[in-house]
Amino acid sequence: MSLSQGNILSGHKFLETHSIWLVIGIIFAIAIGGIVEIVPLFLLKNTIEQVEGMRPYSPLELSGFNIYVREGCYVCHSQMIRPLRDEVERYGHYSLAAESMYDHPFQWGSKRNGPDLARVGGKYSDDWHRDHMRDPRSVVPSSIMPGYPFLETTPLDTAHISENLVALSRVGVPYSQEMIDKAAADLKAQATPDSPAAAEMIKRYPKAIVRDAKGDGGQITEADALIAYLQRLGTQVDFKLYDDKANIR
Repeated sequence: MSLSQGNILSGHKFLETHSIWLVIGIIFAIAIGGIVEIVPLFLLKNTIEQVEGMRPYSPLELSGFNIYVREGCYVCHSQMIRPLRDEVERYGHYSLAAESMYDHPFQWGSKRNGPDLARVGGKYSDDWHRDHMRDPRSVVPSSIMPGYPFLETTPLDTAHISENLVALSRVGVPYSQEMIDKAAADLKAQATPDSPAAAEMIKRYPKAIVRDAKGDGGQITEADALIAYLQRLGTQVDFKLYDDKANIR
């Protein structure tokens, strides 16, 4: 055994027989590893690629996102298409980090009792989604999804939508003061066809789709909000343009 090997072994013996020094050594090693991983992130201006077309959720879409999280939809549905051939061919273009930059919390994952929903926007009609939530097997006979008929009869609580935008703005979502002040009006406008306020709402939230509320008396329901959220998924980025700019073939 060489002298250097003997020194290493004696050093190990010292640590193994002195628990306090062993703990100090472990903490030191973890600290070095943490610094190596974390410090570079503080030196980067942005860790998420900026992608043209992304915008914050409209108030109606945000309300739908909150219902999606509340009902635990993420337990069975991911929103994360991996850059693998079988996933791209089944679900569409692989997911970009920027698509989730305004999600709090984000909906990435690997649990798929149901299909991935990252590209579900525009794939089905509003009426299809309404039937699917009321009775999943009426449109997908093999579905194991539970029904959510109560969403269609539950009026959407809009009392705190402005506060929701304020909270998100404090964690970096770029809601302007105008968006916050007009949150309740924009929510109603997106669920009211031919609303005079709809054009102004769309200026603040490009590509937002104005849709007809189906509740009793035309009231906005939780189903309306959830459908607005689902119909937005995967529709904000022009992936052909993105691939051309990124020189992806």
